[in-house]
Amino acid sequence: MTSSDRPALGILLICLGVTAISVNDMLIKLLSGGYPLHQIVFVRSAVGLIFSFALLRYEGGLRLLRTSTPLLHLLRGLLVVGANMTFYAAVAVMPLAQATALFFVAPLFITLLAIPLLGEKVGPLRLGAVLVGFAGVAVMQRPWEGGDAGLGPVLLLPVAAALLYASMQVLTRRLGVTTRASALAVYIQMTFLLVSLGFFLVAGDGRFAPGPENESLNFLLRAWILPPVSDWPVFAAIGLAAGGIGYCLSAAYRLADAATIAPFEYIGLPLAIFWGWAIFGEWPDPVVWLGCALIVGAGLFVFLREQQKGRPLPGRRNRPFRR
Repeated sequence: MTSSDRPALGILLICLGVTAISVNDMLIKLLSGGYPLHQIVFVRSAVGLIFSFALLRYEGGLRLLRTSTPLLHLLRGLLVVGANMTFYAAVAVMPLAQATALFFVAPLFITLLAIPLLGEKVGPLRLGAVLVGFAGVAVMQRPWEGGDAGLGPVLLLPVAAALLYASMQVLTRRLGVTTRASALAVYIQMTFLLVSLGFFLVAGDGRFAPGPENESLNFLLRAWILPPVSDWPVFAAIGLAAGGIGYCLSAAYRLADAATIAPFEYIGLPLAIFWGWAIFGEWPDPVVWLGCALIVGAGLFVFLREQQKGRPLPGRRNRPFRR
């Protein structure tokens, strides 16, 4: 049996991975009112790294970390870290479902970036789908309400996160990375640890925090605090989710064709809607529903066109975790 002919197991793993992402996002939003993001990321990555090393040992040991392209892994890690920072800066102040929907423009960015970076030809139907998806982003910006209405520029943060993530995916495909899933998870977790530690050394005392007038920047730059015992299980759960996300997604894309399982990533949107309603009392209004439909519909159309053309989806094989 080859590595790409077990679709049922691949679908199961992608669903588990996306569910872990959704839980991770919900818990980080839950903690965003009292802790800085880099402290949450540090604890999450420290716990996740333990599980990543356990998986690494299971798959072959420390020898799997040997690489001839360390700078490539560092760049990929920094792109993922940047995607995390911008996404969670938005999640701190906007509904979880809305931020998640805006992040789903990532496949559309991948399609566009594949043209100059990979030399791929993209037909008018896929380009049309990309335009429809970005129309969904424009709808969520509510330009008819004026520049100061609603969340304003904060709505662009998940889009920026999607662009960073898409750049990482295209870079992965162009350079043909074949690293095992557990090693990829270790590299990413170590990058998160180093960046969050850097934030602590520079801004861990809260000297750069702007205060409550800018919740996004405040979440990024507020001072570290010692968590009370009641919050320890939440931090542990975030770490457990982080440890499983990367492995589940990477393994899923080894076990089944990308075009078969990639659409299942979109279960993240109804999960985000559920958590937003159940935990935070959020429910999307009609404008958000319309934007979600345009973005998700465009992304699924791109996936289906790739499947019909018999081409691999850009950056889908052997991927690290998204958030």
